Amino acid sequence: MMNKALRVRNTEVMFLFRTVIRDIYEQLLAYQCQKRVTVYRGQVLSIVEYKKLEKSCGSIISLNSFLSTSLNRIIAEGFVQRNMHLCASGDYVAVIFEIEADPAVVCMKNDKTKKNRLPFAQIDELSYYGEGESEVLFMLGSIFRLNEIISHDQSSSSSSSSSLLLSADPTTSIIIRMTLCSDDDDNDLKQLYDHHLKNEYDRKETNLLSLGDVLRNMGKFDLAEKYYCRWLSELPSNDPSLGVLYQRLGMVANAKGEYNTSLEWYQKSLEITVKTRPSDYANIGITHNNIGNVHRNNNDRGRALESYNRAVSLFKQAHDESHPHLASFYNNIGTIYQKEKKYFEALEFYEKSLAIDNKHLPPDHPDLGTSYNNIGTVHRGLGHYDLALDHCNRSLKIRLKSLPAQHPSIAMTYENIGLVYEDKVELKQALTYMKKAQTIYEVALPFNHPYVVKIKNDVKRVEDKF
Repeated sequence: MMNKALRVRNTEVMFLFRTVIRDIYEQLLAYQCQKRVTVYRGQVLSIVEYKKLEKSCGSIISLNSFLSTSLNRIIAEGFVQRNMHLCASGDYVAVIFEIEADPAVVCMKNDKTKKNRLPFAQIDELSYYGEGESEVLFMLGSIFRLNEIISHDQSSSSSSSSSLLLSADPTTSIIIRMTLCSDDDDNDLKQLYDHHLKNEYDRKETNLLSLGDVLRNMGKFDLAEKYYCRWLSELPSNDPSLGVLYQRLGMVANAKGEYNTSLEWYQKSLEITVKTRPSDYANIGITHNNIGNVHRNNNDRGRALESYNRAVSLFKQAHDESHPHLASFYNNIGTIYQKEKKYFEALEFYEKSLAIDNKHLPPDHPDLGTSYNNIGTVHRGLGHYDLALDHCNRSLKIRLKSLPAQHPSIAMTYENIGLVYEDKVELKQALTYMKKAQTIYEVALPFNHPYVVKIKNDVKRVEDKF
């Protein structure tokens, strides 16, 4: 049940299992393997899963569940043989994972930056199955380099590019060779990982508030709201963190299209901050910026611009012109000018925002995706369709890399690309991207959310043009 919840990202079940996960982690630390091992896992994969692994050859992959393996290759092969009948349909393929794991890669050291977060251990004496399995268990989230995929009868000296075709013989298993890596390994997402870990999730305490923050950033707004409200019910009425919690509830309500509710939460947050920390210009400015977001989403551009300018003014009293938060404020001012079709003014503020973000953020951060998306939409308004597609595609590449697959921001970029193709009268392309957007919006947002309503109208409009 727990591994299934981890695989499909069922956050509620994962939360219920949090103490179990922690206990397993502590035991893996206590029994960490002390020498290099080669372990095996027999598995029957769907063709879709296998093709994804093929495309990842030579890259870093991470597993979102515990990985059970064996020191005994015969055990892994036996599992494959018992399930080989599944391969007869041609929809599945049998594979043997062969994994090299060196404890020096993940061992504990005095240097805090080398802290072991992902242990692995031989668990024979702890396991229900006993010594017969020779089981080695890897912590969830373990990171591997996928070195090569070779057919059973190939030698280990075969090409590591390994874009191999599936064997026509379903009884022939395929060997997938991997090496355990640390999270310090050089990979494309390392800078993004470090930024989030150190700057956005580096809290001394993990609680319902921090869990809500993760869910909100994943676009799971209903679940985030659930945990925020649960945290609210546990806090005393004079708790100093209430102002922050009200902010989060305002963000979720805004994301769900519940604008009046969002304003009520932000107003509560503002009252607490002004009363308890009147010189905290930064947080007061952030609240005014968030209030501006609600007014903008509610099509009250005048009040939105007023709130954004107040945020910039307050923030400048506390920080310099290149502070990271000002990037968000400038971006929001740009959106107001864009809605008023003042495209050159919008472009000026979007580029100011992008310049600040480029100073502070790793190259695949979602905020950069937002900037490129917005600049693309301005170029669309100016009739610069090639520039619009260029910026929107840069946005899409970043968002697909840094956000969950069903995040509303990905849908937004798909929608904007579709609109550019519609303007170019390339209707087939337009409809393809709009339907991708619609699929995500309908999964991620309530059925009556303004974004869901709009994308349905967009799709119908393009379909009527055929």
